[in-house]
Amino acid sequence: MTALLDTEAQLIEQMTTPSPQVREAVARLEGPVLILGAAGKMGPTLAELLVRAGARQVIGVSRFSDHWQRDYLSTLGVKTLQADLLDPQALASLPETPYIFMLAGFKFGASGDPSLTWAMNTYLPAQVVQRFPHARIIYVSSGNVYAYTPATGPGAGEEGEVGPVGEYAQSRLGGERLAQFMALRQGTPLAIVRLFYATELRYGILHDLAWKVWKEQPIDLGMGQVNQLWQGDANAYLCRLFPLCSSPAAVINMTGPQTLSVRQLALDLGAALGTEPLFTGEESPTALLGDASRLIAQFGPPAISIPQIIHWLAHWVKRGGPSLGKPTKYESRSGRF
Repeated sequence: MTALLDTEAQLIEQMTTPSPQVREAVARLEGPVLILGAAGKMGPTLAELLVRAGARQVIGVSRFSDHWQRDYLSTLGVKTLQADLLDPQALASLPETPYIFMLAGFKFGASGDPSLTWAMNTYLPAQVVQRFPHARIIYVSSGNVYAYTPATGPGAGEEGEVGPVGEYAQSRLGGERLAQFMALRQGTPLAIVRLFYATELRYGILHDLAWKVWKEQPIDLGMGQVNQLWQGDANAYLCRLFPLCSSPAAVINMTGPQTLSVRQLALDLGAALGTEPLFTGEESPTALLGDASRLIAQFGPPAISIPQIIHWLAHWVKRGGPSLGKPTKYESRSGRF
């Protein structure tokens, strides 16, 4: 086990220290990198990782409702642009860049605002691809587009059956299809990343489970199996994916290599926290799972293991470490977020 993390500064340092493989991949990028949705859960640490890895220029675009986030990115050397990406004039005004991360999307609160959900997750990806026909674009979508698979299996592969449950997941699949259409029509090199629940100490399924165990709140076992990937590893993979961009678009799952039992994760967290977890319900025979074997075969396994995250999280929770206050709602089988 590596050293414990006591502060947000140490957490961010861990997630944004580039590996030799990331440095090598970023060194090959022959121009600025544009991050759309730079103020979301992954954007700030991805931007910092790119800067520390030696990117020539990183441009972060967001509405930046949190001015502190914009100021922080600026201090790192990120050029920040405030824009509403749904405004055609704002999108048209963005600078031409050869590399783009499309992170912007809408999930939490999606069930209460379906029109915004579809605008952000379905309409916008196609508009971004149309706006930047010659850029290499990495579009971070969601594993929620897949149908549930047997809980005892490896999860859905990239050619697996799609079967989005709920409007959020449906809108994500719609965004993929329209982005694929536009990329093929224009010859735009595109990679669609189906991400399953990146986690860190302030957010993620393991974070949710740890706090429920600590507060002696019951854990719903209906979604009894999950995948998990450390957010620092997710960002490191993203930095290395531009060579995969192609037309027709490439699709790749991004998550950890294991199918994890929610019950066992809670028991392991309980042992680390010294608290017995409480459970409600029973495990269903199916779950939302992804097979990341293609990613791992090409880029290697994640650096941070699940036992390491549990070790860090138990310490973090005992100390009362900060949370982003955004439950993943991973246990939802109705697709309502």
